Amino acid sequence: MAELETMDNAILPFNFKFDRLEEGKLAMEIYNADEKIYVDEITVTKDSIFIKLPVFEGYIAGEFSPETIDGVFKVESLDREVSFTASYGVKERFKEASASNFDVTGSWEAAFSPNTDRSYMAVGIFEQNGNKVTGTFRTTTGDYRYLEGVQQGDSLKLSTFDGAHAYLFKAKVSDSLLDGVFYSGNHYKEPFVAKRNENFDLPQTDELTFLKEGYEKLAFSFPDASGNTVSLDDEEFRDKVVVVQVMGTWCPNCLDETKFLVEYLKDNASRDVRVIALAFEYVKTPEAAFKAINRLKERIGVEYPILLAQYASSDKALAQDKLPMLNHILSYPTTIIIDRSGKVRKIHTGFNGPATGDKYLSFKTDFYDLIDQLLAE
Repeated sequence: MAELETMDNAILPFNFKFDRLEEGKLAMEIYNADEKIYVDEITVTKDSIFIKLPVFEGYIAGEFSPETIDGVFKVESLDREVSFTASYGVKERFKEASASNFDVTGSWEAAFSPNTDRSYMAVGIFEQNGNKVTGTFRTTTGDYRYLEGVQQGDSLKLSTFDGAHAYLFKAKVSDSLLDGVFYSGNHYKEPFVAKRNENFDLPQTDELTFLKEGYEKLAFSFPDASGNTVSLDDEEFRDKVVVVQVMGTWCPNCLDETKFLVEYLKDNASRDVRVIALAFEYVKTPEAAFKAINRLKERIGVEYPILLAQYASSDKALAQDKLPMLNHILSYPTTIIIDRSGKVRKIHTGFNGPATGDKYLSFKTDFYDLIDQLLAE
């Protein structure tokens, strides 16, 4: 079991396991509820260990003994470093000190940073078995992925670590209310409140970003890793249904969507559908950005072009400047679906990944149906 130290000295735990491969190499599996993250870039030198996390930039570096690892989780481009410790043989994610007084199973109407100008709504979706709780929070810009934890006494604790983000949720529970704090690593925290509401849902994510008046088409030209400038006017995209993915290699929700798009194209290779991604990267140089892009493509098997739209910042306002025909960019990812004539037919904000269960399945159905309709026109 590993622990990361967040703000307020709060501890964010997650579970992992080492396996020894052939030739003495190590592999690692990180567990968050139903998610399993496989890590195979691990270097051991004497009593030092370096763990390069998959796809994302972050890494864990530390010193180890037979029973412990002490070190840091670090993302250099963001100048972020979080203390990391691990203890051999400990299987509990959170110590279960008392019985559960409440069952949080169900749907919760949540507000993060309530009563401020930063406030946003979310839906908490949880399932509890005994003390164990799994689920996620959905927002209009995506979900917080696979959360796992415990509910004991009047306390709820949930955590996830995916190699890019480290999230911890702590809340005081009553039968119908949650009053808590959300921590992201050791650099950010905000309060949240939630109430039971099985009928609450978020605004439609297909109506948040749209083309400004007077525009029907999307236009851009950005470079690929070979230095070629690529645009929608290229022969490859003419008379095709095109999915434009506004994303970043640092973004877990974008990774979930990328895996979905790779799977879709693999299953529909003979159809007139093309995907093109526009990457907005926070690393400081184009060389570092393309290194991250190529790493994503190799690790996930991405065969569609990923263009570098911006580096040194992932600011959404700057992203909107690169696509001025849009009213705004609210989220990574944002997905723009274009018909054979080049007309924008749908813009979807955020991504409901597999951690959202039925919402993910509903998204897949809607996506397949729309692509089928556009191909038939």
